[in-house]
Amino acid sequence: MSLTGKQKHFLRSLAHHRKPSVTVGAGGLGESVLQEINFAFQHRELLKIKLPAAGRIERQHLVQQICTRSHAEMVQLIGRICLIYRPHDEPVIQLPD
Repeated sequence: MSLTGKQKHFLRSLAHHRKPSVTVGAGGLGESVLQEINFAFQHRELLKIKLPAAGRIERQHLVQQICTRSHAEMVQLIGRICLIYRPHDEPVIQLPD
């Protein structure tokens, strides 16, 4: 699944007012964090994740790992906040074309 620019813009607008639902600590991406992400995806399709204080490259690598292991698509990464999307079998969020 690949999101278009218009779809990413739409998802960013939906997530603007939300607070991070998952926080990745200094320990990195462990099984407990992945379980928490998958649990959060059961309740919502769009997650805001707070990342640990690390360099930009390390954060980008961490987000790629999160997306790969949780089968999600990255929408945005700004500083320590990441926005990822994974649709349900019956999507709740209707993406624009």
